[in-house]
Amino acid sequence: MEKVLSVSNIEKWFKKTKVLKGISFDVHQGEIMAILGPNGAGKSTTIRNIMGIMYPDKGNVTFHNHNGSEIPRHKIGYLPEERGLYKNVKVMDVLLYFASLKDYPKDKAKKRAIDYLEKLGLKGKEYASVEELSKGMGQKVQFIGSIIHEPELLILDEPFSGLDPVSQEIFKNEIKQLAKNGTAILLSSHQMNLVEEMCDRLFMINRGQKVIYGSMDEVKTEYANFKCTIRGKNDLSVLEKLPAVTRVEQSDDISIIYLTQDVQVTNWLKQLPDSLDVQELSVDRVSLHEIFVDIATDKNLAEEVGGSNA
Repeated sequence: MEKVLSVSNIEKWFKKTKVLKGISFDVHQGEIMAILGPNGAGKSTTIRNIMGIMYPDKGNVTFHNHNGSEIPRHKIGYLPEERGLYKNVKVMDVLLYFASLKDYPKDKAKKRAIDYLEKLGLKGKEYASVEELSKGMGQKVQFIGSIIHEPELLILDEPFSGLDPVSQEIFKNEIKQLAKNGTAILLSSHQMNLVEEMCDRLFMINRGQKVIYGSMDEVKTEYANFKCTIRGKNDLSVLEKLPAVTRVEQSDDISIIYLTQDVQVTNWLKQLPDSLDVQELSVDRVSLHEIFVDIATDKNLAEEVGGSNA
C-alpha cells in the first residue's frame, strides 16, 4: 500500500516540558490506523502537528512528498474531538461552506451532501438549522463535513463519542467503506472494542513516546497474552502456584488467571488440579482494552512481555 502520511521522529516542547519525544509512524492508503493513549499522552498534540495547527520543533510530518507548510490541507479531512457547528445556519449551507474551504466544487459538494444525509439517516434535514438537530444528528453533519471534499487522508478524533449503538454501527460501516475505497484513516478513540474491531494497525503513545506500534495481529500476538477465567470457589494461593501464572485477580467466585507469553494453553489446562472448583472456564487473549488500561495505569504490560514493538 502507498504511504500517504509519515510522521518521522517529531518532538514538541511547551515551554520547558517536552510533550512529544521523537515519535514516528506511517499511515497507508486504504488502511485504518489507530492512535491511542491515555489523556495527556500526546495524541492531540500529534494530530495538531499533522494538521499544521502547530509545527514540530524537531522531525517531519510528510504527506506524500510534501511537508511542513507545503502540505496540501485541502486533501485532508478532520473531525475534531471538540465539535463546532454554526447553530443558526442550515445544514446544507454548513456543508457547502466546509466544502468551499477545501476548494471543492459546489455542485459536487451538494450532491455528496444529499447522498450522505440520506445514507446517515438525515434525509429531509437539508434545510433544518443546526440548532434543531439532536447531538447525534449534529455529529453526523460534522462527519459529513469532514469527508465531503473526498480527502485522501481522514483524521477522526473520538468519532463515536455520544453516539447511540445504531449510529455507532452506521459510522463504523461508513469508515470501513471509506478505507475500502482508498482513503487513509487515522483514528483516535478511547473505545477499545471498536478500535480492535475496525483498525488494521495501531500506534499507542504514553507520556509523549511510543509504547506499541504494529498491526493488530502483531500486537495481539506480542502483547495479548492468554488469560483463563474460572467461576468457582478457589483459594488464591493455590491458583498463584499454578505454572506459567503472572498474576491472579479474584472477585467473589470469579478468578482471572493471567498467563505467560510462552504458555501452551492445551498443555497448561491439563495441569490444572482435580481439586479446583470449576463451574465455568474460558480461555481467551487479553483484550486491547486491558492492554490500554495496564499501560495507562503504569503496570508496564509492554515491558513484561518483551518491550515495545518496532
